[in-house]
Amino acid sequence: MLTHKQMRAQALGNVEVKAEYDKLSSEFALLDEFLKARAAQGLTQAQVAEKIGTTQSAVARMESGRGKHSPSLATLSKYAEALGCSLEVRLVRNNRSVKNSTGRTSSRAATRTAEL
Repeated sequence: MLTHKQMRAQALGNVEVKAEYDKLSSEFALLDEFLKARAAQGLTQAQVAEKIGTTQSAVARMESGRGKHSPSLATLSKYAEALGCSLEVRLVRNNRSVKNSTGRTSSRAATRTAEL
């Protein structure tokens, strides 16, 4: 039986899987920040849920990134505040070429990243 680490390495050896994984790297990084911040505060999912007025299962879905709906910025802000943090959302330029609203190609595209 493979360990999680071995399975992950095997899956990421597939070029298509790696490309999809890389597309989600910002989301994974944000989820990791939430988990680290909660652990640093010594809080359980149930305790965070109580602080923000939701259920433990809702917090679990948010932390897993597998929910049917993405959490709102208001929910993410409440979560951050429950951990003694603030949520920052910013636009970061990347190097991909995309067409802007005028149909012209720009050398950089704006992407959204969120971090605690």
